[in-house]
Amino acid sequence: MLKVGVIGTGMIGRDHIRRMTTVLPGVRVTAVTDVDAAVAAEVGDRIGATVRATGEDVIADQAVDAVVVCSWGPTHEQYVLASIAAGKPVFCEKPLATTQEAALRVVEAEVAHGSRLVQVGYMRRYDVAYRALKKVLDSGEIGVPLMMHCAHRNPSVPSFYEKEMAITDTAVHEIDMVRWMFGEEIVAARVLIPRKSANGGALQDPLLLILELAGGLLADVEISVNIRYGYDIRGEIIGEDGTAALGSLSPVSVRVGGRNTTPVPMDWRDRFLDAYDVELREWIDSLAGGGQPVGPSAWDGYAAAVVSDAAVAALRTGSRVAVSLADRPKLYTPAEAPA
Repeated sequence: MLKVGVIGTGMIGRDHIRRMTTVLPGVRVTAVTDVDAAVAAEVGDRIGATVRATGEDVIADQAVDAVVVCSWGPTHEQYVLASIAAGKPVFCEKPLATTQEAALRVVEAEVAHGSRLVQVGYMRRYDVAYRALKKVLDSGEIGVPLMMHCAHRNPSVPSFYEKEMAITDTAVHEIDMVRWMFGEEIVAARVLIPRKSANGGALQDPLLLILELAGGLLADVEISVNIRYGYDIRGEIIGEDGTAALGSLSPVSVRVGGRNTTPVPMDWRDRFLDAYDVELREWIDSLAGGGQPVGPSAWDGYAAAVVSDAAVAALRTGSRVAVSLADRPKLYTPAEAPA
């Protein structure tokens, strides 16, 4: 039984706690903490977990084998580094860190430790549709891939959402996904600004992000975060001999009143609920018997941060911005980064 401590009992933290206590076998949440002590106490009392004052206290708890970090993004580096120092596996919700310099410090700390401890929560890799798409790609059925068209559409975003979050909070999922899908690093980014939607308020919405991969493939990402009708994630790969695309938005089709309709998810929880389950289950399974995490690595978190910074620079300047990565350490083999 893997004993897990959770740092951060906000929305995503509580959702992970729910799946680790009611959905997934082989795991028990033994300690929790949050900046809101009352929320942490309520969660701890409900599931029978010890409530600790700080994230460091959770990490140091002898009843904690592994750590799940779901706290505010700027605290991620602090808690991941503390977990590495304690020699405990740590699952960190994205981002790994809020700057590429901080993410590189995590990479360097893990390399100094000598083995993998860190996994980053890029759950697209665990979605059944994306995995099926990658399987078709890897089979060679559509030939050599040339381009990928993506769309990331939200019905709306919170009032605190800012212009650059379209890259750093939204399109970062596609940034990680295309690295994993094609097994190549992204070498440059551009951002095109189309006509502004009246739904976006002060935001520049939508945006078109263009990513250049090392092998010459181009991936474009339409980012629309106030499109009203629903949460719509799309992806299509164009190969030399054919195309492959993500399937339908919904497992049901409704025919009524002279119309044939397909329901659209309204948020990410509806669309990727099963992917989150698979992600945590495979992380738990990978640690059985003292194993190492095999999912998105600290290097993947670092690479996503560097590409995000390049894309933000492209948004600000209107120019093509090259991506400059540090040398990849041997700890992250080609099969694991990107993998």
